[in-house]
Amino acid sequence: MSKLTTLLFDVDGTLADTEAAGHRVAFNKAFAEAGLDWNWSKETYGELLAVTGGKERIKFFIDDFLEDFTIDQEITEFAASLHQRKTHYYLEMLQQGEIPLRTGVKRLINEARAAGLRMGIATTTTPANVTYLLSSMFGEESIAWFEVIAAGDIVPAKKPAPDIFQYAMQEMKVSAEETMAFEDSANGFLSSTGAGLSTLVTVNDYTANDTFNDALAVLDQLGDEGQPFKVLQGASGEHTMVDVDYLHWLFAQR
Repeated sequence: MSKLTTLLFDVDGTLADTEAAGHRVAFNKAFAEAGLDWNWSKETYGELLAVTGGKERIKFFIDDFLEDFTIDQEITEFAASLHQRKTHYYLEMLQQGEIPLRTGVKRLINEARAAGLRMGIATTTTPANVTYLLSSMFGEESIAWFEVIAAGDIVPAKKPAPDIFQYAMQEMKVSAEETMAFEDSANGFLSSTGAGLSTLVTVNDYTANDTFNDALAVLDQLGDEGQPFKVLQGASGEHTMVDVDYLHWLFAQR
């Protein structure tokens, strides 16, 4: 049986609580700046999360939620421009420390690095969002801890297509048999498992009711000292938080 050597992390909702308190707020700021009367509630944003990618989400909203909306420019160009301003506000929020890492993330990444596990990022969010998050939470040097940051439009087909994980593995020259993915949503899970990856899921408020058949485990969070994880699916053995020992144990259960 192959040994675990590599970890591939999703970002939004997996490493940090970015969706409701981050991206959604930034979208609304961009809408207000553009003079639009759109305001995405937490409930509406939950529906929009069915679509991956910010530009794609804007176009989906226009097509499925609005009636008689017209603009004087091509819709793809309009969405890209609006999304650029949303990214500005999101990065501003990151710089101000308004978007926290999820429980146990900082501990696990530091432990994995110390143990010599290879790490990469596979996400649909923009590359700048990733680097700003890492820099603000771990310091600028942390960007180099991840051998590849596969993000944004680097592949044409976004999650749930497997392309982003396949790209990350190709760049790192690793196989699915030695790699574990970390995800939080059904679309992300379909993407990672479509690439043949064993996947650990930590759900959030938006994804708690998603289906994760054959996940290595589904947890409410990674856990920390004094904050044990709750197992929603799968096994934990004697473990109460996701550390390197648990990752190797879990990987061996496949």
